[in-house]
Amino acid sequence: AKKVAFVTDVGNIDDHSFNQYSYEGVTKFCSNAGLECSYYKPAGDTDQDRIDAINQAVKDGYGVVVMAGYLFGPACYTVATEHPEVLFLALDVTEGDLKAESVPSNIALICYQEEQAGYLAGYAAVQEGYKELGFLGGIDVPAVIRYGYGFIMGADKAAQELNLTDVNIKYWYSGSFQPNDDIATKMDNWYVGGTEVVFACGGGIYLSCLSAAESNDGKMIGVDVDQSNVSDRIITSAMKGLSAAVETALTDIEGGEWSEIAATNGNFGLEDGDYIGLPTDDDSWNFESFTKDEYEAVKTKIASGEITVDNSSDDATKPTVSEFTTVTYIQ
Repeated sequence: AKKVAFVTDVGNIDDHSFNQYSYEGVTKFCSNAGLECSYYKPAGDTDQDRIDAINQAVKDGYGVVVMAGYLFGPACYTVATEHPEVLFLALDVTEGDLKAESVPSNIALICYQEEQAGYLAGYAAVQEGYKELGFLGGIDVPAVIRYGYGFIMGADKAAQELNLTDVNIKYWYSGSFQPNDDIATKMDNWYVGGTEVVFACGGGIYLSCLSAAESNDGKMIGVDVDQSNVSDRIITSAMKGLSAAVETALTDIEGGEWSEIAATNGNFGLEDGDYIGLPTDDDSWNFESFTKDEYEAVKTKIASGEITVDNSSDDATKPTVSEFTTVTYIQ
């Protein structure tokens, strides 16, 4: 059995988001398997900082290194080629992010079908009765684009089912994963202008959206993990099972099944299990008219393939919507 290290993305281990829930998967698995684990934080936000942190974990004797975030692509590839004896799990990293010809056999990539989570969030918001929606993306990387396009498609589907002819969606990438005054001002304008709920999708930018929602009695949708504990403004969250996918992959390694995931780009969606969804705990379920039964019904349709959500992540190819929905893309 190999010791497991987690290397954090920009941010801390208690970020209520990506790092925290990915590491939770590591710690849960290791405590069950009786394995040692710990985490490493890169000194800064460069490839070299990430390489140094991964190398330190390898030097300290960790045989499996887990990392989260597309920024890890080049660093993961560099260290993996130098240390063929160590196994690397990279979450939210695609083959393209590695910037290499192919995926080395000691790397397994774990990606998610964010478009399905976005779809469920958009569908739920419109079923709940919201007609003025906003999508606030961080940087237009594929995962963020898939969340956003899924959100549009889910909202449009609900608009068609309810025969609502006037669902409006404002759509904007802020160009940053950090909160800032520009984002807060823009969100302020949205809420003042009638936007009821904004899907804030990208690291810390939800904080800028939250301050605007609080001062204008607006609502928000969280991302990646259940963010309902952050504020009662957050009506739901479009989640991907970070912890669950990490546990699944580590279980494969421990069971001697590395060869089945080696050099692959796993793409976890509802077809594969409970890897995508909205939080359904009573504390997190802040819908009044959209029911858990209705939610489970649409989720089952996606899982069975009855509803397929387009997974395009090309910014140039916008989702097609019906006459019920108007999307305004803001530069």
